Amino acid sequence: MKTTARQHSDGDPQAALGTRERVVRAASRLMQRRGYDGAGIKQIAQEANATLGSVYHFFPGGKQELAVAAIDHGDREFATILREVLDGEPDPAQAVIACADSLATGLRASDWIDGCPVTATALGTAGRAPDIQRAAALAFENWRGLVADALRRAGIPDEDARSLGHTVISTLEGAEFAAQVSRSDEPLRTAGTHLARLIDSYRPARDL
Repeated sequence: MKTTARQHSDGDPQAALGTRERVVRAASRLMQRRGYDGAGIKQIAQEANATLGSVYHFFPGGKQELAVAAIDHGDREFATILREVLDGEPDPAQAVIACADSLATGLRASDWIDGCPVTATALGTAGRAPDIQRAAALAFENWRGLVADALRRAGIPDEDARSLGHTVISTLEGAEFAAQVSRSDEPLRTAGTHLARLIDSYRPARDL
């Protein structure tokens, strides 16, 4: 899912970040936009205003180790957004619509560039970087769990909540990619609407 683009003004809050955090954020952003293979270590160092030596100091395992950290960053960032949406809207169906709308708005604002950094990084390493694949799998599991928890709070049984959590995250991921390709927010907004209807169909009758 979308991460926030870096500001380049003198007042950039990233200027106060430590070198490691700047490197991780730069890696997440570049891999989000160019994929794993399209983001080189030198480019990441330049974007982070760091030396190449400092990148390898913090990430002696090189690009794969850095990619794992970048995925972890993307995981935490979207989890924060998702948690705020779910906690701010007691109706999980409406919360999912709000989440889809937020992703659509952010994607449009980035001119359809900033999709999901976790997916963009992991897809480029499928079958050749198990550490990256594991990190991505944990991110998706985390997001599914947040959705499932919200569904349980709304009275949906545990097994249904867990399966719906899978469906919500998988559908939003696919819709986000479709929105990028088509340069239209329709896939995300449509997904939000239909996910909400699906969630409502599982709600206890007394809540409908």
